[in-house]
Amino acid sequence: MKDPIDVPPIEDQEAKLERALEDEFLRQKGWNRADLVALPDAERAAILSAASVYASARLAEIGARAHYVNELHREH
Repeated sequence: MKDPIDVPPIEDQEAKLERALEDEFLRQKGWNRADLVALPDAERAAILSAASVYASARLAEIGARAHYVNELHREH
């Protein structure tokens, strides 16, 4: 058995999806993460907050759809 320190951490797939959804939001608004560095702190924080809210809503939608599909398959 490997020492736990030798085992690489498992990548959080949901975190990757959340980041991708935030990037999608930014692209839709004409931004990318590199552009945000030049903005004033308050504006950057507002944009990132909106991107986070968007990603959270989409993750909730994806979770609800997955739950619905699982329920459909259980009934059959």
